[in-house]
Amino acid sequence: MALKKDKQKVLGEFFDDERIKTFLEYQPNNGNDPDFHVLEKAYRGMITDNFATFVHFFIEAGRNINANNQYGESFLHTIKNHKQASAYIDILEKADAQ
Repeated sequence: MALKKDKQKVLGEFFDDERIKTFLEYQPNNGNDPDFHVLEKAYRGMITDNFATFVHFFIEAGRNINANNQYGESFLHTIKNHKQASAYIDILEKADAQ
């Protein structure tokens, strides 16, 4: 007997501004910088339009767009080789990420 997943992937979830801002509240549990962590969570959980809005709120909140992970890599650097990340990369570069 095959086991069913208890949670299905949600596609096309609506993210209003308040929902997008909740991503700023995530806390890392892996030793990463909190700013790096929330960038990664937003990248993995949002479509590009929502991510662009998130980056605006992120910067507005005084967060560090160039925060590094535990290996000393910026978030932009970590996604540079992702095949479908070009729109996200453009958003980050427009926000002066390095």
